[in-house]
Amino acid sequence: MVMQRWDPAREMRQLENTFDRLWRGFGRGWPAATEQWMIPVDVIQRADELEVKASLPGVDPEKIDVSIEDNVLTIQAESSTESETKEHGYLVRERSFGSFYRALSLPESIDPNKVVSKYNDGVLSVVMPKAEEKKKKQIKVSTTSAKTIESTGTAKK
Repeated sequence: MVMQRWDPAREMRQLENTFDRLWRGFGRGWPAATEQWMIPVDVIQRADELEVKASLPGVDPEKIDVSIEDNVLTIQAESSTESETKEHGYLVRERSFGSFYRALSLPESIDPNKVVSKYNDGVLSVVMPKAEEKKKKQIKVSTTSAKTIESTGTAKK
């Protein structure tokens, strides 16, 4: 037996997961694809671009929809399970399937016309370059040399 420190938050999460599994069993008439999960993402900011990496393991690239509207990046995907399911054949079934959705607010400096997305090994990468007019511009500060004023030496009174 392993001694483990009691964590009430962990206990509550386990209870919540148990109830979620229980209630899913009552909805046999409802399609399981109506559930939605949040897509885990990493957002990386560089000097000239912003990159979003999203984990979508096992998703067909044809079923991934990436769009930008009103400075909001939206990633939607759908993963389906095998068409033949036997209710009593599974001992453990933890792989998620259904529709996935994630929306992220973007800064106004993004150029939506130059966005590129790639999907490789279950990771979707969306690279969004910053618009040229929105990039930080360094302005050189110049100095004016002091001009000497010569006097003729005669002053009128």
